[in-house]
Amino acid sequence: MMGEMADPIQFKDEGNKHFQAGEVDKAIECYTKAIKLCTEKKVLAVVYRNRSACFLKKESYTNAASDASKAIDVDAADVKALFRRCQALEKLGKLDMAFKDVQRCSTIEPKNKTFLETLRRLGAEIQAKLKTTFSTDSRVQNMFDILLDEEMDKDKKEMAANNLVVLAREEAGAERIFQNNGVPLLLDLLETGKVEMVLAAIRTFAGMCTGHKARAMAIIHLVGIDKLCSIMAVDNEDIALATCDLFQCINDSLTGGDRRFYGKEEALVLDASKDLKSILMALLEMVASKKVSGHGRDQALNLLTRNVPRKDKKDPDHSKSLFTIDHGLKKILKVCGQIPDLPDQLPMTENTQLIASVLLDKLWDDLRCDPERDNYREVCDEYIKGKFDPNDMDRNIHAINALSGLLQGPFEVGNQLVGRQGIMEMMVALCGSEREVDQMVAVEALIHSSTKMSRASFIITNGVSLLKDIYKKTKNDKIKIRALVGLCKLGSAGGDDYSMRQFAEGSTEKLAKQCRKWLCNSAMDTRTRKWAIEGLAYLTQDADVKDDFVEDDPAMKAMFDLAKSKDKTILYAVACTLVNCTNSYEKKDIMPELVQLAKFSKQHVPEQHPKDKKDFIQKRVKRMLKGGVISALTVMVKADNVLLTDQTKEMLARVFLALADDPKDRGTICAHGGGKALIPLALEGSAIGKVRAAHALAKIAAVSNPEIAFPGERIYEVVRPLVSLLHPERDGVQNYEALLSLTNLAGLNDKLRVKILKEKALPEIEQYMFEDHDHIRQAATECMCNLVTCKEVQDRYLEDGNDRLKLLVLMCVEDNEKLQRAAAGGLAMLTAAQKKLCTKMTLVTLQWMEILQRLILHDQPQIQHRGLVIVYNMLNSDDNELAKKLMESEILEILTVIGKAMDNPKRQIVIDVARTCLVKAMDLGLIKPFTTP
Repeated sequence: MMGEMADPIQFKDEGNKHFQAGEVDKAIECYTKAIKLCTEKKVLAVVYRNRSACFLKKESYTNAASDASKAIDVDAADVKALFRRCQALEKLGKLDMAFKDVQRCSTIEPKNKTFLETLRRLGAEIQAKLKTTFSTDSRVQNMFDILLDEEMDKDKKEMAANNLVVLAREEAGAERIFQNNGVPLLLDLLETGKVEMVLAAIRTFAGMCTGHKARAMAIIHLVGIDKLCSIMAVDNEDIALATCDLFQCINDSLTGGDRRFYGKEEALVLDASKDLKSILMALLEMVASKKVSGHGRDQALNLLTRNVPRKDKKDPDHSKSLFTIDHGLKKILKVCGQIPDLPDQLPMTENTQLIASVLLDKLWDDLRCDPERDNYREVCDEYIKGKFDPNDMDRNIHAINALSGLLQGPFEVGNQLVGRQGIMEMMVALCGSEREVDQMVAVEALIHSSTKMSRASFIITNGVSLLKDIYKKTKNDKIKIRALVGLCKLGSAGGDDYSMRQFAEGSTEKLAKQCRKWLCNSAMDTRTRKWAIEGLAYLTQDADVKDDFVEDDPAMKAMFDLAKSKDKTILYAVACTLVNCTNSYEKKDIMPELVQLAKFSKQHVPEQHPKDKKDFIQKRVKRMLKGGVISALTVMVKADNVLLTDQTKEMLARVFLALADDPKDRGTICAHGGGKALIPLALEGSAIGKVRAAHALAKIAAVSNPEIAFPGERIYEVVRPLVSLLHPERDGVQNYEALLSLTNLAGLNDKLRVKILKEKALPEIEQYMFEDHDHIRQAATECMCNLVTCKEVQDRYLEDGNDRLKLLVLMCVEDNEKLQRAAAGGLAMLTAAQKKLCTKMTLVTLQWMEILQRLILHDQPQIQHRGLVIVYNMLNSDDNELAKKLMESEILEILTVIGKAMDNPKRQIVIDVARTCLVKAMDLGLIKPFTTP
């Protein structure tokens, strides 16, 4: 075969066939092979021109313009290539270049209407753009004049600053600001030191850098990376966050977010790797610098977490992670080791150390082989061992706190270090210290090191008595609460297995009661109250504790209020507690036979607590909804922070799914913004988390008004998660509820229907119409019924060589009336939109006449109405033979009986359509009017 197809002409012809058949990718493949083999310039030009057409179809406009240019290089009068390049350049926003191309086309073919229309349209667009540009120039200058005028009114300054930011988000505005000496003027704004001015300047820079590599690189060099870092280091949360966004925009533009076609300017766009490395070095310097504020440090760590580890593990390049480990791992460990209660520590927020732990974990996960992991462990080991000093207790607790940071991040690394000689002894010694700060650090380290059962069993024998002693003896509530959490954690080592309780009956309830008491104590600082939630996160695995907690309104509301606070380290503990209270954790189905076998062989069998049964769970869900859980969840989901990890998102998705189980509660969820909050959970996170969130969305969209549940443009974001539930790997309930919700959406407007089709849902919906399960088949048919108004769907029914139309016709006589109604409705709309389908319907099955008669004789007016509409469509189809056949059959008699019936409000719509059919038959001359004797 390869020998036969070694000729470029054959590849070209093969490509043409694929293109005509709509197989664009295969056509591109053939044209590319032809290009590689072709030596004749004229043939090569034709192939490039053809491949350009393919790229236009695929909306790959840069490639389309490039290929068309290569064809034009051979033949400057190639009108097809010129027009294709014009179309591509227009899509790329290069209107002036597109105008020149179509001008040449109209000179070559002056009578071509398409060329003349395009010339007129582009001319008008260019004039409008010039008008906008000139007005933009004056607006930009005017805004800077207002901002830099010392005597100008404050409100006017704020308005000018906001307008500048809005302008910079548009490509034309960003370019005008840049060209009109905007960078030096923005630097003047930064120098004012006023928060509003600094924010306006930073946000304007972010708009100018978004998606434009050349401009982003120019701004880096004009402003300076050090300057941007010094701004992010300021002790102001808004400024730090805005600068972080600017760095992210720069990073995205330099690493491939820019998809513009620069043409000959492409060669002028420099290699960005040097700038990216400089930014990485600057961020690592910020991590452990005393000059950086807590907010600045958080954002530096956030940027490293987002951009250093690979997003796709298939990507072989993880050099950024290796570089960060070599040049920054000890700096990150230094942040983890800080003790806020001691003097001379790095400035930090309540979130800093946990963000550092998350970064440590992401770097560890990004490593690819054992030698790299060994190096990571050695750096950590060396750092922690280097801090131990028998004569300096502050250095010792710094080492133990750094170890706590590892235990909260890459647990495997921290766990190994805990097992090293001297570490556990040091923790025990610190627990017995007279200094309260030593006890606090040691207790926290004990808590974090007992995460796994094997370690917990070691600490149960060694640490429980220690923690009990501290709990009883200390008068400091901060230490007391931490010791209590340690006991809670060890007390919950059996999970929700009722038979594996670690402590005596009632002990866990007492611990939980104390946790709730501290949680409600608003006089305590947030950091200490957070530990009360940590305790409940473990203890609520016990069903008695869950019930007591949801019955305690003040405690529940206190937790929800803390979940809304700025301290995001609390997110995970709150999510754990909510998962436990709703029983939405993963449960394995245990076969009764295996239980009997285990009992017979005297193996341990997990037991369910009586209060973990469905009715108790439902009562808890109702209490939580009443207590305001949805408003807390919506705030938690909005946390733009690396602390909202995929695992936390998954737990929040599980909670939402449990809360949405009862259709009666779904209105409450929507009313408090739960529908909107679910969208980001369904689009980002772990695979399981996205499925759970999408399922919760499906439950809401299936029974609610989608326009209220997902207001504005958000409704279009819901489509993709719902379509993902149609995948064959999803279970039947998920398929069914996704189909119901898509039916609901498809019934709203054309834009939503087009969005559903763009997400490639159509083949999946068609597949489910063949499903054995009645409910799924019905839901898929109802969904298809709402989609048939789209031209793309109608075209699929017009295609030959498939059973789509036959299936719909045969469904009209199914026993399931809802399925009948949906199928008949789909047929009625299809035959109205495409007259050819009226004739095709008679060819797909010999029983079509009998099926039609059964529809128009149906005792359900809705089904009967749909049948009569199909009859009218057939009479109106311009197929005289078909109309004649209908009027020669029993259908005429049935229409006559229905049409002669007395007016009846309940059946009026049916009677009216029957009469319309008879009138149409009279117009066609197939029957004569009624005559009265």
